[in-house]
Amino acid sequence: MIEHAKYLTIKELPPEERPRERLEKYGPGALSDSELLAIILRTGSKNVSVTELAKNLLRNQKGLKGIASASLEELCQLGGIGKAKAVQVQAAFEIGKRFSKARDRGDARIRCSEDVKRLLWHDMRNHDKEHFVILILDTKNRVIKDDTITIGTLDSSIINPREVFKSAVKSNAASVIIVHNHPSGDPTPSSDDIATTKRLRDAGEIVGISVLDHVIIGEKEHYSFKDHNRM
Repeated sequence: MIEHAKYLTIKELPPEERPRERLEKYGPGALSDSELLAIILRTGSKNVSVTELAKNLLRNQKGLKGIASASLEELCQLGGIGKAKAVQVQAAFEIGKRFSKARDRGDARIRCSEDVKRLLWHDMRNHDKEHFVILILDTKNRVIKDDTITIGTLDSSIINPREVFKSAVKSNAASVIIVHNHPSGDPTPSSDDIATTKRLRDAGEIVGISVLDHVIIGEKEHYSFKDHNRM
């Protein structure tokens, strides 16, 4: 790319350096993160081209991971990013998340905690709050669906077993797996995690739906209560 390109508008760039034209000619895999982001943003601001705006957004949010987890308000803090552009960015990243989840799920069968991690890790590890999710399984341990029950600090006193098992009962579940993330990145269970596991396991026995495992997702590792013989 020419040295002064960052001072030019998209129309002033040579055609071979414009993100959309490059995608048409070479395919999306040939584009950089900032070029792909520029296509999503579509236009720049009064003083900044869309390519430079895309680079600024990547720097401001410390890469794609930061953008994926940023709120609308956080995205709009960068000059040149209004609510409309922030919504476009969030929608594009959400489509990516949903495709990844659908692809990984497919006819997913849970055989071990690694399968749980593989299914949910990409989505859950980026959350800055704890997300409490249940995987609802059939008699062959295939995933029927996953439901987010609560978002926020996991407190055993506010986890309502009725809400946890309501969707499982409607789906004729044979069993469920509890999953939540630790935004700190450390998957070591807390005292509340342990209390919640026991409470829901006992509730599952009453309603006839087994709680097979409780998996905690960290930044790189996961913790399985079943693997540690705590179920």
